[in-house]
Amino acid sequence: MEIQLIRTYHKGGVNGVLLMEGTVLCRTIELPWQNNQPRVSCIPEGKYILRRRHSPRFRDHFEVMDVKDRKYILFHAGNDAGKELRGCIAPVLQHTGEGKGSSSRAALDRMKDRLYPLMDNGHPITLNIKKAEQ
Repeated sequence: MEIQLIRTYHKGGVNGVLLMEGTVLCRTIELPWQNNQPRVSCIPEGKYILRRRHSPRFRDHFEVMDVKDRKYILFHAGNDAGKELRGCIAPVLQHTGEGKGSSSRAALDRMKDRLYPLMDNGHPITLNIKKAEQ
């Protein structure tokens, strides 16, 4: 199963749309592109495997695997990329500005509701990150 993250780049942050089987699953926010520098940049476009992850801080969430020169790139809740993200991706239900959104916990729950059952049944999930067509 492949899900697509279609990004729109802005100076203040990256806004995206996460598609599953051509349908909008949620929207996303990220830090602006800063040449893939750890903790200050979104990750490069490309294909990555998603896996389930649990931590005391973020509880149940997702990890983006095998990102070149990066580690612990997560999908976790956050409504302001500049204040809450260090290179990770936050799902949101709607965008409220560049790299800002709302209802992130609800968006993450939606992702888990749709993707965890597939993962639990042995279906790998590929994340394909692309730039939006102008």
